[in-house]
Amino acid sequence: MTVRQAVVAVGIGTVLAVAPAGAQWAPPKCDLKPGHYLVNSGLLYVRNASNTKYEDQKQKDLRDADRVLTQAVTTGGQEDNGAAWYYIARRYVLLNDLAGADSAFRRAEQLAPQCAGDIFIWRRYLWTPVYNKGVQAYQAGSTDSALHYFRQANQIHREPAGLSAMAALFANAGEIDSAAQYYGEVVRATQGADTAQQRLRREAMFNRGALYNQARRWTESEAAFREYLGESPGDVQALAGLAAAFAQTGRTDSAIATYQVLLAHADEAEPRHLFAAGVAMFNAAPDEPDSGAIWDRCRDARQPAGRATAAQTRQVAATCSAAGRDSMTAWRAASRQYFRGAAGAFEAGLARSPGNRDGMFNLVNTYYRLQDTVKMLGAAQRLYAADPMNRNTLRLLAAAWQLQGKTDSTLYYLQVADTALVAEVTITAFVVAEQGAEATGLVTSLRETPIPTMTLAFEFLDGKGGVVAAQAVEVPALDAGASHQLRIQANGRGITSWRYRRQ
Repeated sequence: MTVRQAVVAVGIGTVLAVAPAGAQWAPPKCDLKPGHYLVNSGLLYVRNASNTKYEDQKQKDLRDADRVLTQAVTTGGQEDNGAAWYYIARRYVLLNDLAGADSAFRRAEQLAPQCAGDIFIWRRYLWTPVYNKGVQAYQAGSTDSALHYFRQANQIHREPAGLSAMAALFANAGEIDSAAQYYGEVVRATQGADTAQQRLRREAMFNRGALYNQARRWTESEAAFREYLGESPGDVQALAGLAAAFAQTGRTDSAIATYQVLLAHADEAEPRHLFAAGVAMFNAAPDEPDSGAIWDRCRDARQPAGRATAAQTRQVAATCSAAGRDSMTAWRAASRQYFRGAAGAFEAGLARSPGNRDGMFNLVNTYYRLQDTVKMLGAAQRLYAADPMNRNTLRLLAAAWQLQGKTDSTLYYLQVADTALVAEVTITAFVVAEQGAEATGLVTSLRETPIPTMTLAFEFLDGKGGVVAAQAVEVPALDAGASHQLRIQANGRGITSWRYRRQ
C-alpha cells in the first residue's frame, strides 16, 4: 500500500508596465551632463525623436542621433563618456532593440553609476511587455514560445519574476539542472527587503531543494534545504525534505531528529504542508523486504544435495520461515519511527482539515504499516464515510477489520470491492478557490453488462466538517467498462474537502 503525494503547481502571472514617462521625452533622473558637443547633439536628436508625432521625422532624428553618437564614441574621444552610451541606449529604446539597449545601458552604468536607478527603470520598461508575451504563451500551452520570450526578456533585465518563470518552465519539463540554475539566479537577484521579492526568493530556495529531492540527488537537496531553513526555520515541508535526504543517505538518527523538529512545529503549519510532510516521512521509511524471495534464497542455499529426507525438508522450511519472519521484524523496527512520524503529521493535518480525503487515505495506510489495531479501523470507517465507492477505500476497510480479527467483516468488504460494487468513483482533482471549489473525476462501470443511471449526493465541507454546499449529480447509464467524467462545482467560502454517497 502506498500514500498519495500532493502536487503543487507553480503559477506564472503577468506584470504591469511602469513607463518612465508618457509618450514624450523623459530626461534622465540622475546627474548626467553631455560634456561634449557631439553627445549634446545626440541628446537633442533623441529628444526630438521622442517628441515628434511624425514617423518620417522620428526616423530621420534617430539616424542623425546614430551618426553623431557613433562618431562621439569612435573618433570623438568620448568612448568613456557615460552620457554618450546612455543616449545610445535611449535611441535603442525608441527602436525597441533589446540587445542594443542592453549592451549600451551596461556600458553607461559602468561609466555613470549614479544613473543605475534610472537605467533600471528603463530596463524594466523594455522587459515588461516581452515578459507578458511569455506569460500569454505559457497560459496558451506554448512552452517553446514562452521560453523564447522569457529568454528575450531576461536579456534586457534579470528580473526575479522572469528568472523564476524560466525556472518553473524547466522544472515542469524535468530539466533539473537548468531549473536549479535559474532558481539560484532568483536567489542572487532578491537580496533586498521588498516583500514580493522575498517571497520569490523563498520559493526559489525551496523549489531548488524540492527539485533535487524529487530527482533523488540527496547531497544537493540537503544543501538547498539547509540554505532555505537558514532563512525560514521551522518550515515543515523543508524539514521533511531535509529529513528525506538524511534517510536516503543512511543517516537514520539525523532523519528521525529532523522529523521530531518538524512535528514540534505542526501548530504553525498549514494542513497541506503537514500532509506533504507526512508523505515525505512515509516514503523515507526503508522498503519492505520481499519475504517470499528471502525464503526462496534461503531454501536454495540450504537444500541438501540429492534427495532430501522429510526431516531435512522440515528443517529447511523452519529455518527459512524464521529468516523471513526475522527480516520482517527487523524492517518493522527500522521503519516504525518513520511511520509514527508520518502518522503524527497526517493526524495534525486532519485536526485542522478533518474531511481531507487524501489525508485520511494516507493516515489509514500509515496505520496499516504500523499494524495499529486500535486506530486503523476508526480512521478507515471515516474514510469510507467520505469515499464509499472507491475500491482502495474498501480494501483498506477490509484490512482494518482483518487486523481486528473479524473475518466476516473482512470478507464482506472484500466482496463489495471485488464483486458487489457496480461502479467505482475516483476523484482525480480537487481545486479550492476563495469563492468555491471544483472536484473532477470518473465514474467507471465495473460490470460486464450495462448499468442503469444513478445519483451521487456530493457535499463540500469547511475546515470543521460543516456542509458549505451540496449537489446531486446524475450519472447516466454506462456500458460495460465505460466511464463518465465528473465535474462538480460548488459556491461558498471556506471549502476544504468533499464527500459523497449514492442516493
